[in-house]
Amino acid sequence: MQVLGLTGWSGSGKTTLLVKLVGEFIARGWSVSTVKHAHHGFDLDQPGKDSWRHRQAGATEVMIASNVRWALMHELHGGEPPLPELLMHLSPVDLVLVEGFKASSHPKIEVHRPSLGRPPLWPGRSDIVAVASDRPLPSCEKAVLALNDPPAIAEWAFGFLRESQMANRTT
Repeated sequence: MQVLGLTGWSGSGKTTLLVKLVGEFIARGWSVSTVKHAHHGFDLDQPGKDSWRHRQAGATEVMIASNVRWALMHELHGGEPPLPELLMHLSPVDLVLVEGFKASSHPKIEVHRPSLGRPPLWPGRSDIVAVASDRPLPSCEKAVLALNDPPAIAEWAFGFLRESQMANRTT
């Protein structure tokens, strides 16, 4: 599986771009899964529901299944697992798009909006391979992609991933 991340400050448009990129890659015939990092606790079920009660009783994993989907919740008692460990739980696909996980070493596209007033993340970071922005970034040494053109971003990413795959085969 190939992995490509989207990183950036809150409110920069990572989720909006990720959703559009999923569709672009699927249209190119790729199977895609996603991983989203949350900086806070979250719940997929609601207090009082059976699955919630199972977790409250101390179950390490709770699986919920129906005729349209299944979900597996795993309670963590030893801290947040690193991204490579989480990826091992996914079924094989062509591409995993990762939102967040700024500190992980996988290749990432930074979503950067200068209007937010936040500093760019890319300086000095080899894991950030391109920057998607709503403004020109003349001082950026990375590939700069137009944030409002998801098909062009997908085309760039498609080429980057093909090159990375070829490079990995020769090493």
